[in-house]
Amino acid sequence: MNITHKNGHMVVLHPQGRLDCDGSKRLEAQLTRLMVQRHSLWVINLSQVDFMDSTGLVALITGLKAARESGCRLVLCHLPEPVKLILELTQLDSVFEICEDYNAVLTLTQTPALAA
Repeated sequence: MNITHKNGHMVVLHPQGRLDCDGSKRLEAQLTRLMVQRHSLWVINLSQVDFMDSTGLVALITGLKAARESGCRLVLCHLPEPVKLILELTQLDSVFEICEDYNAVLTLTQTPALAA
């Protein structure tokens, strides 16, 4: 999993492949490490995820909870259709902030009412 830092306040995680039992453990471990860092915005770029099961959903929900406990925001972006469908079917698309791409994430963070 690649991690990039942008603008000092934003960190972007790039999980790849499957968010199944193994992939989800790796994502959760990375999200746990972020809790001690000083980023106000966590972005998870899901463009390279080709499969996600219930353990992937749990990892995302755990990440959202960790972000909120740290006073941060978590945004999902670049959702592949299968991942988007899973979030819609489980109605988690109404729980997560979801953006089409990085430009949308940056626009979201510049909106005064929503800025972290």
